[in-house]
Amino acid sequence: MSHNTKMPEGLLPLFPLEVVLFPNTALPLHIFEERYKEMINECIAGDRAFGVVLSRGNGVLRTGSTATVEQVLQRFEDGRMDILTLGRRRFEIISIQTERSFFQAEVHYFDDEDTEPSNSQTILQALERFDELAKLTEDDTETPEADHPELSFQLAQISTDLSFRQTLLQMRSEADRMEQVCEHLAVLLQRHKVGKEIKKVARLNGHGKHTPDLSGLE
Repeated sequence: MSHNTKMPEGLLPLFPLEVVLFPNTALPLHIFEERYKEMINECIAGDRAFGVVLSRGNGVLRTGSTATVEQVLQRFEDGRMDILTLGRRRFEIISIQTERSFFQAEVHYFDDEDTEPSNSQTILQALERFDELAKLTEDDTETPEADHPELSFQLAQISTDLSFRQTLLQMRSEADRMEQVCEHLAVLLQRHKVGKEIKKVARLNGHGKHTPDLSGLE
């Protein structure tokens, strides 16, 4: 094995995070660990992507998304930096190499295999639910265009459920993802409404005439 300090062209440097990054979505990052300062500086210098993978315990999940550094927002004297990255391509890890201070991986890139369009009714319903949820949670994410080729990923940005996001990332059909996202947004709406109802009843100091119906929640 070569011990060249430069990243071999065939290997993708990995950044394990408590994040699931979708293609064509933005991810701001604060880089502070020495190994990741080194990695990101090499990616910037070589105009190269790195892989964002969900960390679990001492390991990482196999499926992730590449990211490119779109902008260095701020550099600090100690080498820390704030950067804006953009999700690009999905991949599966074939093998991981640990020669460097950061992980590098041999990966297989993949795209959707099923190119059937999403159901138009599902799209409309999902967009309505997204709008309602964004208003309720005061999320300022702009509503994506209905004809976005990967609308499911854009809509799922509003969810913080990492398990759901990871499942979505691995799916290879936009139509199937849209069905899942539409259902997921309905669940998130219901949870938010029930949460508000619970807070309202709690404020009545135990003298409420009714309690919220929690049936149907997962």
